[in-house]
Amino acid sequence: MLIVRPIQERDLDGLLAMAQQVGAGMTTLKPDRKMLRQRLDTACASFAEAIPAEQRDYLFVLEDSANGELAGVSAIKAAVGLDEPFYNYRVGTLVHSSQELGVFSRMETLYLSNDLTGCSELCTLFLRPAYRTGNNGRLLSKSRFMFIAQFPHLFDRKLIAELRGVQDEQGRAPFWEGLGRHFFRIDFARADDLSTLGKKSFIAELMPRHPLYVAYLPEDARAAIGEVFRDTAPARRLLESEGMNYEGYCDIFDAGPVLQGRVAELRALKESELARVSAPGHGEAQPAGVTPWMVASTSLRDFRVIVTGQAPAHGHIVLNAAQRQALGTGDAPVRVMKLNPRNTAHA
Repeated sequence: MLIVRPIQERDLDGLLAMAQQVGAGMTTLKPDRKMLRQRLDTACASFAEAIPAEQRDYLFVLEDSANGELAGVSAIKAAVGLDEPFYNYRVGTLVHSSQELGVFSRMETLYLSNDLTGCSELCTLFLRPAYRTGNNGRLLSKSRFMFIAQFPHLFDRKLIAELRGVQDEQGRAPFWEGLGRHFFRIDFARADDLSTLGKKSFIAELMPRHPLYVAYLPEDARAAIGEVFRDTAPARRLLESEGMNYEGYCDIFDAGPVLQGRVAELRALKESELARVSAPGHGEAQPAGVTPWMVASTSLRDFRVIVTGQAPAHGHIVLNAAQRQALGTGDAPVRVMKLNPRNTAHA
């Protein structure tokens, strides 16, 4: 059985092993033991409510109960940009017109922005290749929405997710080559690393503050704005199915889209519900194996999520002994929601 749970002190080696598999492109999961140790400590303090709510970084792992291995990792940052600047480009429009010449033009522009400062962020999603089957990826990603639905007061009213932008096999980003390189004079990977380390002053120092005309960029750089790396397309569709959308903000390095969603409008806030757990033979079971459901515990420190083929009925859900043990809920209610939205079988 696969179980999503909060990261624990003992998971550092497993987290480092996953970081070494990620490769280039994920700035929030670098294979640096010291950085990962610091993040793990922050995550443990977050679930223990030992640090202020806005400083929390909730890091989850997907554990294979059969062997104890970590199959994946995902996270939610309570707020971005409060300790260090959080930059994006906002895609805007400037209009130029001349009545005398009968000319009217609408020009797309990029504005350097801190508009999303303070938003909560979905980040650090990685699933080991050996586990990229069935519902595993959806469980790992969507379990974060169940956590937000259970504890909405811990998060900003707006949720964002930065997605990896267009890059080639060598890690070359057309948008960076067409714009960023001219101002920074360093490689894309180096700029990305500096940003990850919190060294973001160079962005404000070197990036122009005035609007940039998109039409001046090379064609491949223009085409990359708001688009994702090909392997990231399924993640984008998944997030969009949960209530997040692209609203014209993109990454300043590779122009990947920043999806946004109002927490109150997320599917998990609208469709998830609380239910009591019943053992087989002590509740009204529904036919299994048709529609997968997520079942989450309601404890902050011991949050758990699994997938089951049993549907809730009349405020109860039937779980077997192994499932009940995995959730560790005792007599407490659980939060349940269909894994996939009603309008699609493969979100």
